[in-house]
Formats: sequence, structure tokens, C-alpha cells
Amino acid sequence: MFLDRDGTIIEEKHYLSRVQDVVLLPTVGETIAKLNSLSIPVVVATNQAGVARGFFSESCIHEIHARLDELLAPHGAHIDRYEHCPNHPTEGIGAYRIDCGARKPQPGMLTRAAVALNLDLARSCMIGDRRGDLEAGYRAGCSTALVRTGYGHLEPLDFDPPSLRFFGVFDSLGLAVEAWLS
Repeated sequence: MFLDRDGTIIEEKHYLSRVQDVVLLPTVGETIAKLNSLSIPVVVATNQAGVARGFFSESCIHEIHARLDELLAPHGAHIDRYEHCPNHPTEGIGAYRIDCGARKPQPGMLTRAAVALNLDLARSCMIGDRRGDLEAGYRAGCSTALVRTGYGHLEPLDFDPPSLRFFGVFDSLGLAVEAWLS
């Protein structure tokens, strides 16, 4: 299970840079715990262009992920792997100003995690709150779902769902995961 971070599993904060601002969305802890109990690896794949723009450092991303781990632990939940892309093709500063294959909608973060964890992308799913999340999942060979949390409520649904291996729009991560599991 590939999950976008901001707006999908935690509240969207627009360039989140403070650990005290990390807030799990409702039912996320229980949902990830259920995936863990079924031995389904959970990977977070997140664009973090705030690094490229000089808003925060990559070490800040690691601190936020450590805080996310702390918030998930009481639910008996954990993330198996975190992937992030700190780059931006036009807004980046220095070495971070590149157009790379990891930044969603490119599939690089998903394919990198699949190699590291020996995952079958055709049997995997990418859930996010933006079309770019769905495109990354599709390009990696996964099924995809959109959640209406975060920016998801603003996403127009003017695309051809079969073209993205799309199986639905859901009001929460929990509902999307339940549909995928069934």
C-alpha cells in the first residue's frame, strides 16, 4: 500500500515544517494497523518541494516522519518505508532544482520502494489526495484511489478512471483501503 502523506494520512499544513503540527487524520492509525495486521507493507511517498524552495531541510522531513511513527504507535501501526522527493524542476535552489524521476507524478519513489521491499507493483495500490498521486501509482503499475481529504475535495474528476487503474473516490483513507481490500 502506497500512501501520500500530507492530506492523505496527516492534516494538510502547506509546507509542513514543524513536528508539533503533525496531526493524524481520523481513522488513519486504525487503517494502517489493519494493513500491518494483514502483512501488507505500507509505504509513504511524499513530494517535499519545501526543501527545494529552502523552506526547511531534509532533516526536518525525517523528524516529521519520526513524529508520525510516534503518533501511529499507540494504534499498533507502523510505516514500513518512507520515500520523499525534495526536488522541484523550476522552483528549486541549487542541487534541488532538477526534474527527476522521483517527484510525483513520476513513479520513482514507488519503484524505488518496490525494489527495496520486493513488492509486486501490479498487486499494489496508491492512495492520495491529488491527481499526481494517482498518475504516479498508474505509471508504477498500481491501482489507484483518490481521497477527498486534504486537497482531494478540490480535485476535478474530469479524467478517465480506467486510464489510471482507478477504483474510486472516498471520503477517507479507511474507506479507500476497505474498498481495495474487498
